[in-house]
Amino acid sequence: MGRTIGDVAADRMGPIEPLGEAGPSGLDPLVARLKGRYGERISGELVQPAISARYAVLPQGLHPGLTKALSARGVDRLYSHQRAVWDLVRAGRHAVVATPTASGKTLCYNLPVLNAVLAGGAKALYLFPTKALAQDQVAELLELNRAADLGVRAFTFDGDTPGDARKAVRTRGDIVVSNPDMLHQAILPHHTKWAQFFEGLQFVVVDELHGYRGVFGSHVANVLRRLRRVCRFYGTDPRFIFASATIANPGELAGRLVGEPVSAVTESGAPQGERHLLLWNPPVIDP
Repeated sequence: MGRTIGDVAADRMGPIEPLGEAGPSGLDPLVARLKGRYGERISGELVQPAISARYAVLPQGLHPGLTKALSARGVDRLYSHQRAVWDLVRAGRHAVVATPTASGKTLCYNLPVLNAVLAGGAKALYLFPTKALAQDQVAELLELNRAADLGVRAFTFDGDTPGDARKAVRTRGDIVVSNPDMLHQAILPHHTKWAQFFEGLQFVVVDELHGYRGVFGSHVANVLRRLRRVCRFYGTDPRFIFASATIANPGELAGRLVGEPVSAVTESGAPQGERHLLLWNPPVIDP
């Protein structure tokens, strides 16, 4: 049986002790205790059955170095939604993936980006709303790098980046991880210094899509349109890959941000355990 990054992550978490053997679900004893003690307060319940993983084979044409890096981490197949995003991007379309937490969304954009970097020297810009998320992403990229000595250069570019390091990021970075504010204030106004990067820019990744709504979302949409105008000036037209928590309209939101149709992948292929939901109706007066 093959394994995915999600399987490896589950191994690292270690075994989970069941709560009991009273029924098909280990949650049954806990649910029974809650109903017995707070029956008047529980106004509804819903059981979502467990979902088995749906897998897809690694795509043909994947760079040998990337295949080796995945294999070194115990991954020799993809979840179905990861493969769906790969196929959309390879077809030249913008894509958004909106699947549950821990379903492997990171690989949805890292796979096509790293493949393009290794195969043809492409550049990519990653946008995250916080520095912590950006640092996590760079750590993930560096881990894949070490797994097979890929040689991909990934750097953060934010307010903490030293002045003497910024030129190296502009001229040597294959993947630059930043945020919308830095794009607006420190990259686009000085695009001539980033000419080498923009001339090779093939991908723009925007994570945490669900946070770009309202007035803030309007600002980000204008920044992304400005980014696309600068890219056209340098002769490039990058594909956008968005990632989001599960929301009702990921394709519509992403399309409004980028100004073009975006294909949505919302069916997760990752496994999911059974979920038992109880609707709690609090008392009018807390005794």
